[in-house]
Amino acid sequence: MRIFEIFTEKNRVLLKAMVSTDFKLRYQQSFLGYIWSVLKPLMLFSVMYMVFVRFLKFGADVPHFSVGLLLGITMWNFFAETTAGAMGSVVSHGDLMRKINFSKFVVVISSALSALINFGINFVVVLIFALINGVSLSWSALWIIPLTLELFVVSLGVGFFLGALYVTFRDLSPIWEVVMQAGFYATPIIYPVSLVATNLGPHYGPLLSRLILLNPLAQIVQDARHVLIAPENPIIWDSFSNPLVSMIPVVLCVLIFIGGISYFSSKSKNFAELV
Repeated sequence: MRIFEIFTEKNRVLLKAMVSTDFKLRYQQSFLGYIWSVLKPLMLFSVMYMVFVRFLKFGADVPHFSVGLLLGITMWNFFAETTAGAMGSVVSHGDLMRKINFSKFVVVISSALSALINFGINFVVVLIFALINGVSLSWSALWIIPLTLELFVVSLGVGFFLGALYVTFRDLSPIWEVVMQAGFYATPIIYPVSLVATNLGPHYGPLLSRLILLNPLAQIVQDARHVLIAPENPIIWDSFSNPLVSMIPVVLCVLIFIGGISYFSSKSKNFAELV
């Protein structure tokens, strides 16, 4: 596959330079600089915590739900940042593409790696917040590594689709913003899955809560909360008796990644002319 071209020395050097430059420029003109990479999710968390946890009492039946809320926001922000950055990455590097011959995959991957660095910084804050709130970390917390890889894979796959589509359809940006808003509330970030099961009654509640977990992002967030914060967080592996059904979100992540690579590869040969 053409994506393996990124492992050549020229593309690796270019990828490293793009990631470094993007991270340095992100807050260059800001008074607080890199501190904003931590403050932004904390400010959003503060608003969500006051409204949904303190006022509306979401997650009262889930231990350390406030920590789970911060973790969910951090993981969702990574997905949002990766996909938004990937969408405009090809267009923003149009001049470079016309001057230098390199793998076009580099521009999308560089934006994803930059977001991953930001995620790593924020995840350290989540761990500190978890320890302050009395969360007991065990060896099962190491499952966060493959879960982060799964999140990176699905984010990058969607990013490949968006990056290629945006070259032709510049109206995609506001459309994607609406999709992300809808996706945020459709994913159990600010509310626990148990709230869906309880409020919709015994007939539809449990069914809908299980269907929600078929969403790859919901599966990733709930699994992360389960292994890192509290086992009381329901996960898809316990929701379906058929293990093949439980594997649907993981399979979807792989299919989205492969599909994104294939679509991006088929369109990349015309990028220099279109941008």
